[in-house]
Amino acid sequence: MTYADARPAALITGAATRLGREFALALADVGYDIAMHYHSSVADAGATARELQARGAEVQAFRCDLSEHEGLPGLVEQAHAHFPRLAVLVNSASRYAAGNLASTRPETIYAQYAVNLVAPMELMRVFASQVDKGCVVNIIDNKVAYAQYDYAAYLLSKKSLADLTRMAALEYAPRIRVNGLSPGVVMPMSSRSEDYLRWRLDGIPLKRQGRPEHLCRALRYLIDNDFVTGQILTVDGGEGMCQVGRHSENYPGAR
Repeated sequence: MTYADARPAALITGAATRLGREFALALADVGYDIAMHYHSSVADAGATARELQARGAEVQAFRCDLSEHEGLPGLVEQAHAHFPRLAVLVNSASRYAAGNLASTRPETIYAQYAVNLVAPMELMRVFASQVDKGCVVNIIDNKVAYAQYDYAAYLLSKKSLADLTRMAALEYAPRIRVNGLSPGVVMPMSSRSEDYLRWRLDGIPLKRQGRPEHLCRALRYLIDNDFVTGQILTVDGGEGMCQVGRHSENYPGAR
């Protein structure tokens, strides 16, 4: 038995940077080898691979443009060929563009859906055809709780991914469990100002920013609990449920 056969493996998209990297490190720490997908982050992929190897994982990097859908079956097939014990698929890679409905053109919608919905759907399909038993975790966004039209194309694609997660959980059961992980304010973009972050955190019931470890614990739960499927686990300090709405008891004229 080869080293690659001795441990389970996880294919993680967007694993070179940000949350994808955190997920890869977390799974390496609990005994997974890592099939690491990346696209343009060549230097980061190399650095992440070395860090994973230092933690005892076998790592194989696979470069793929997720918007080019003809290459997606090969990504899963190559990962499975290298890691016969492939058991987990984490769809973490994402494309993001702000823009309201009035300013959004079809090409922006197509680009968002290509990476955020079509790629996870195709990767799940091939994963389910390759492995005997496994688990998929789709990374969504706590914004799906809102109708934030200023992120029209992005948010519509993520809402669709949430629906896809529930559909796939039904279709691929019982061999494949499919769940979603919906992060809140954990790793904001570097362009966000301190004033902006304070303003965001004030709107979170727990009044603080999350840490990558909060999401990694949630990921491990979804992978380890074999009686959970079709669920969207939101890790956002309660932000996604904090809208009370207007009603008679908070109507200012009633006071």
